[in-house]
Amino acid sequence: MRAGEASTDVIIVGAGPVGLFAVFQLGLAKLKAHLVDILDRPGGQCAELYPEKPIYDIPGLPICTGQELTDRLMEQIAPFEPVFHFGEMAASLDKTPDGKWRLTTDVGTVLTALVLVIAAGGGSFVPKRPPIPGIEAYEGTGVFYAVRRIDAFRGKRVVIAGGGDSALDWTVSLAPVVQNLTLVHRRPEFRAAPATVAKMRALEEQGFVKFELGQPAGLKGDDGKLDAVVIKRGDGTLLDVEADALLPFFGLTMKLGPIANFGLNLNENLIPVDTEKFETSTPAIFAIGDINTYPGKLKLILSGFHEAALMAQAAHRYVHPDKVLRFQYTTSSSELQRLLKVA
Repeated sequence: MRAGEASTDVIIVGAGPVGLFAVFQLGLAKLKAHLVDILDRPGGQCAELYPEKPIYDIPGLPICTGQELTDRLMEQIAPFEPVFHFGEMAASLDKTPDGKWRLTTDVGTVLTALVLVIAAGGGSFVPKRPPIPGIEAYEGTGVFYAVRRIDAFRGKRVVIAGGGDSALDWTVSLAPVVQNLTLVHRRPEFRAAPATVAKMRALEEQGFVKFELGQPAGLKGDDGKLDAVVIKRGDGTLLDVEADALLPFFGLTMKLGPIANFGLNLNENLIPVDTEKFETSTPAIFAIGDINTYPGKLKLILSGFHEAALMAQAAHRYVHPDKVLRFQYTTSSSELQRLLKVA
């Protein structure tokens, strides 16, 4: 198998809480999983949009943040050694000659499995494009909405725009490797974790980061090659900042994206499923979490957890049709406890 290709039991599209818990349920059934997510970290909407916002309706956890829930789920599934493909979007899906699903991502990764699980929440997260005239001409050459490889920016002049976790995280990560880095935000306050803000301020004091109060208003350069970013300062004046790359982190919107082209029946951009297995109209493709719809559906994380448990039982029948999956409890089964590495 070539580099960038992998075969597994189950492919999960989406690494939010429901996708992560699906790994746990599949693991109890001795099924291996690869997960694909367009974000650069696990947790989906919980970790990306409200990492510090309290959640009150997770069973057994009176209060936790989105990031805390993600961290606990990652700890819970660690024994099953899932493989993550972060920063990748599920781009196309087809069948192999031997009846497996073959999923190709937007960066060329090819995954094959007997079962596909769509746990994509409301769809794929798509970066918000800043309102800069002519920005489309620079996308992919001078404007990037994600950092796929740090080395791609080594020795470059970089402008980062935004005030949230992504903007500050990448400011701290890129500052040591770029030629120079300018962080632009419309306010002096940031929405990022205080510890990260403190690291950025320390880098600013050391001369590794320059902070500009304002927002990007224009781009300069010919044929898609970026030469400078025009910053509109708070007082209305314009400043040209020489740059090879602009990284705007202005948040994300959700779109169904390429999943809409997977040949599934859709109902108002949601995927109808049965309530026995949470299988779609296409055999061996399941949909769990906010992406699915059925009578009485409640868009709650705990509902997605329930759906993941029943999905895993049905997935086992596709992967091992000749084996009976005996239902067991983790509290009393030494076999399951060995899988969880607690026995």
